[in-house]
Amino acid sequence: MSYYIAPRFLDKLGVHITKNFLNLPGVRVPVILGIHGRKGEGKTFQCQLVFEKMGIEVTNISGGELESPDAGDPARLIRLRYRETAELIKVRGKMCVLMINDLDAGAGRFDEGTQYTVNTQLVNATLMNIADNPTDVQLPGSYDSTPLHRVPIIVTGNDFSTLYAPLIRDGRMEKFYWEPDRDDKVGIVGGIFESDGLSPREVERLVDTFPQQSIDFYSALRSRIYDEQVRDFIHKVGFEAVSLRIVNSAEKPPEFKKPDFSLSNLIEAGNLMVGEQQRVENSQLVDEYNRLNRGSKNYTPAPLTPGTPTSQSSGNEFQKPKASNTHLSLETQAQIREILGQGHRINFEHVDERRFRTGSWQSCGTNQINAEWDAISALEGYLTEYEGEYVRLVGIDPKAKRRIVETIIQRPNGKN
Repeated sequence: MSYYIAPRFLDKLGVHITKNFLNLPGVRVPVILGIHGRKGEGKTFQCQLVFEKMGIEVTNISGGELESPDAGDPARLIRLRYRETAELIKVRGKMCVLMINDLDAGAGRFDEGTQYTVNTQLVNATLMNIADNPTDVQLPGSYDSTPLHRVPIIVTGNDFSTLYAPLIRDGRMEKFYWEPDRDDKVGIVGGIFESDGLSPREVERLVDTFPQQSIDFYSALRSRIYDEQVRDFIHKVGFEAVSLRIVNSAEKPPEFKKPDFSLSNLIEAGNLMVGEQQRVENSQLVDEYNRLNRGSKNYTPAPLTPGTPTSQSSGNEFQKPKASNTHLSLETQAQIREILGQGHRINFEHVDERRFRTGSWQSCGTNQINAEWDAISALEGYLTEYEGEYVRLVGIDPKAKRRIVETIIQRPNGKN
């Protein structure tokens, strides 16, 4: 199976790596290339294809290795892997790179509930030091004056705004936002289904049927087509005998005939997968459970685990109430859009009529929101949940850590 490499991706990665191995007079080349974009778009896999095409050897670090119960271990690991990669360049006589996957998951700070640990500080400081002095990277407790070979560093992530700002500044990190366009998607999906007999026209129709889906959706779709044969195999040998039949069995591995990869079958399976995605998004069972518990007299919020982000998917870690039929005015929506467009955050507060006279406002339970849809959805729910109370919108400047606007959206005896 031959895979498709997006030309833009190949050019960006190839130029960055090659520049780091050249001596360009008077030119300061960033050591780090940060590839970011939404989840499931094949950032890491595209990197692997480029490395294979260019004959580059890779030393990998996972974002999960950037935290440890022992302070200083992740920073030492980065320095050690960097020095090992520099030695590989010298010994193998070929291009080598250091790659850190999901850097924002290991070193990012998503909200006030994410503890900024000593290791997080040291990881950021270490990467900044390497970016500034790529030929002088020492291990703690030892010093070697011999200059190292410069090693390009490739990092991937979803949201680099969660990283320490001085680390991602120009000069230290070159940024590349990866969002495949339709042609890229057609090429990549065509490579996924190349051995399955889909024509270029059918590949285009498949991509156009699910335009909002990421690249990993199509890989999962191809795997899904085999489910029926695997299910038949399990029923044939029996659930009790599957383990003995497959693992350490004297018999040859089971063989499966090529399933039906017709366009209609793929679209049918894809629609089922989309339906499952929507059920996950719409269920909100945890939100309902939390809302019920908030109303309980004996309810006590569970403490956050130190050093553990409350969520790492979107950075909006708040408990959204169930959506309601309350419709916001265009004026309110415009105000939300204006606040977020200025880079500020939004929170919501409520108070009953008695406490309103003393100004004893209470938070509705959200953290600071930075996405328009999330803010509108949350506000619509709160207008229903706190019907008969005052509800106000609060605009917050996260840098100055101060309120910039307070607007009452709902009054007990007035219109929203």
